[in-house]
Amino acid sequence: MTGKLIICPTPIGNLGDMPPRALDALRTADTVCAEDTRVTGKLLAALGVGGKRLERLDENVIGQRAARIVERVREGEVIAYCTDAGMPGVSDPGLRLVNAAREANVPVEVLPGPSAATTAYVASGCVAPAYYFGGFFPRKSAPRNALLESLRALDAALVFYESPNRLIDALKSIEAAYPLRQIAVCRELTKLHEEVLRGAAHDVREILEARDSVKGEIVVVIDAPNNAERAADADVRAADAVTRAAELLAQGARPKQIARQLTEELGISRNEAYAIATAAAKGD
Repeated sequence: MTGKLIICPTPIGNLGDMPPRALDALRTADTVCAEDTRVTGKLLAALGVGGKRLERLDENVIGQRAARIVERVREGEVIAYCTDAGMPGVSDPGLRLVNAAREANVPVEVLPGPSAATTAYVASGCVAPAYYFGGFFPRKSAPRNALLESLRALDAALVFYESPNRLIDALKSIEAAYPLRQIAVCRELTKLHEEVLRGAAHDVREILEARDSVKGEIVVVIDAPNNAERAADADVRAADAVTRAAELLAQGARPKQIARQLTEELGISRNEAYAIATAAAKGD
């Protein structure tokens, strides 16, 4: 079998970041499938690659065309796939194409290259040794808020893509969920007007709201939980435990029973739970 699907990363902004292996693959492929043939056509022209057969393969059509693309690879065609910028398969439909090829057992070669997520993670200055990539934030506030709350205890930086039009709303959600954390808004990475704004979500939001508009590709990085947040969370849990202990005492529970239930319900330590239960029994 001589056919192959090649996943080709492209620059997220600066043309100088074009990986040599990806450029060679685009030059030699029989067909280049692209998220937007106009964008990829301009890129190939700028890189001196002309006369390539380009096919559109975006979110709207990849589901219907993936099987045929895979069959063409099986028949011997070398097909390169790229998105508008960055690493295909990261928050774009390329994953479905790779999955279809893997399931059909046809050769897939993934070339390493530029990624806005990893670039922003490093540029943010976060010290967390791990990060969680969440793709694009949910568009609506309720699921966005629920997502942030579900990630609250994760000991890692949180990396999300966001549209400039929804950035302020996203920052309001982050501000409500993590008022004590540092964040970074990374805009137009590797481009002429690259910008990294770092600070509390409230402060970064105020800076951006003061502008006439916010443009460009956006990556938001939220730092991992810090000592101030952990202390504040511990205070909230302790206050909740005191309230819950009084409720259980009024229901006739004994201190040992109260302590056990506080540990199970609120996740506080046994010693802390017993101290709170004992204090409640004494009326302290």
